[in-house]
Order: sequence, then structure tokens, then C-alpha cells
Amino acid sequence: MQYRRFGRTGWMVSDIGYGMWGMGGWTGSDDEESLQSLQKAVDLGCNFFDTAYVYGNGRSEALLGKLVKANPDKKIYTATKTPPKNMQYPTIPEYSLAECYPPEHIEEFLHKSLENAGLERYDLLQIHTWNDDWAEDDSWSNMLDSLKRQGLIGACGISLNRWEPWNGIKAVKSGKIDSVQVIYNIFDQNPEDQLFPACQEHDVAVIARVPFDEGTLTGTLTKDTTFPPEDWRSHYFTKENLIPSVERADALKPLIPEGSTMPEMALRHILSHDAVSTIIPGMRKIHHVESNIAASDKGKLSNELLEELKKHRWVRKPAPWSD
Repeated sequence: MQYRRFGRTGWMVSDIGYGMWGMGGWTGSDDEESLQSLQKAVDLGCNFFDTAYVYGNGRSEALLGKLVKANPDKKIYTATKTPPKNMQYPTIPEYSLAECYPPEHIEEFLHKSLENAGLERYDLLQIHTWNDDWAEDDSWSNMLDSLKRQGLIGACGISLNRWEPWNGIKAVKSGKIDSVQVIYNIFDQNPEDQLFPACQEHDVAVIARVPFDEGTLTGTLTKDTTFPPEDWRSHYFTKENLIPSVERADALKPLIPEGSTMPEMALRHILSHDAVSTIIPGMRKIHHVESNIAASDKGKLSNELLEELKKHRWVRKPAPWSD
């Protein structure tokens, strides 16, 4: 496992972290299997774990708390997210800061998240949705600063809406945040344009999420793939999205390096950008943990392959199915 500096915090975090959404609410999630996978990740050197209150309404946070307690001799960086007060995802420009993140709401839900995990503090607290015009208001950031002073959190950040990497530039430049979480993968290369340069200039850490495009970049989906109705992916992978996603993934298969896999190529593509501090793939099974973490030591892709992958950039706009 390789480690990278987490922006101005100075933390050295594993460049392959752990995204805990799937084990909070996706169908087929089993807590015992999840805990085994989480422990395997720690054993292999992973030290950054990302969850959120809404991932199973505390279920995922509880699993993280159990992991921390099971490893008292190891430094595990814990990150969670505060949901918007109106519980609307994503945030749209019409929603005000007062509707989504009034200071007392941020404080209240941090305490709920701490209780869920049985922790005394989180290393990182993130605002789960974002409208960049909010950067000009001090109410949210003053509360986060207060929570830092109280020792309840170590750092703060924002999580950007799907396919809106530009919607965090003001926050990065404001100096009010320590990290940005953004979708970044072979298809979604837009963060390279403005967001990554701003983060590097202002020493803000980057958490790359959705490295496999919700599963497309594993190369295992087909045009006939279906999910149970209660699974979020059944809403996301409508035919409008599934068919072009599979077609674009199939077009990548000839580029996979000999002896490698599409998931490994997807992770190494992200690791090839120095602005990225850590990647948080979802990993609910031990073999996923082992294969994903192995990509860390293989490092960056060749410049020639990176140039080829640039041709597969896919500029998308939010749609009703993409929420």
C-alpha cells in the first residue's frame, strides 16, 4: 500500500481508501461479511474509511465504529457526512443554505453520527451536498470551526454533486475547507479542468469517489443486467444509462494492459493524477478488497495509455435517474 498526503492536514492516508455506502443500504449487504472485508483492508494497510449518516441511517457508521474499536493499535482515519436538513439529493440552486445546512443542524447530526459509531470524534466531517454560492456565507464554516475547536472533528470538507466538479471552486478558494470529495474516473475526467488545479494551489485534499462509475467500469455489467427494485442501482441503471454505459465500457476492454483487469486499470488511471489524495471504492467482499488494494503498488499508468484514455472522457449532465 502506498500513502499520500491529505492536503493541508498533513495526514498520510492510503491511496486506496474504503467507500462504505454499499454496505449501508445496497441489497446483498451482510454486516458480518462487511466487517471481515473492512478488517482485511486494515490488515493490508488501508487507513481511510468514508461513510455517511444516510448510508443505512447509521448502519454504515456503526460498522466503522466497530472497526475502529477492533484495531486500537492502528490509526484509522474516519470520515462521515452530514445530510441536508431537507434530505433532498442532490442540492439544486433553489435550495437555500438555511434549508439544507443551518449551523444547529450540522452540530445535531454530527452528534448523531458520533453516537451511531460510538466514537468521540471523526477525523473528517463533510457536507454531503453542495451549492458553491454557500461558500460566501460564514454560518456553516463557523460551526465547523467550532466543532474543530471542541475536538469533535479534525478537519472538514464538502462532497460535490454528481458531474458538477466546477461547483466547488469557490469553496476551495475560500480557505474554509480541507477536502473535496468528487466523482472522478475514466469517464468523468472533468475535475482535471478546474477543480484539481484549484485544490493543488490551495492544498486541499481530493477524495475520488465512484471510481468504477457505479459498476460500469468493472466490466461486468451487460445490457441485460437488472437489480432488485429496492436497490438504488435499479433506479440509476435505467436503459437510458445502462446501454450507453455498457457500450462505452466494452470499448475500453482492448486497452486493458496484459495481465491486468478493467477495475485495476480504472484505479490506476485515478492514481495517475497527483491531485488525488485517496480513492474510495466500495468493497463489500474480501476478494474485492484484495484486488483493489493491489492496484496501489502498481501505481500510475503509462503516459501512452493515459493519452488513449483521454479519448474516452464522457461529459454528462445530471438527469432524473442520476440523483
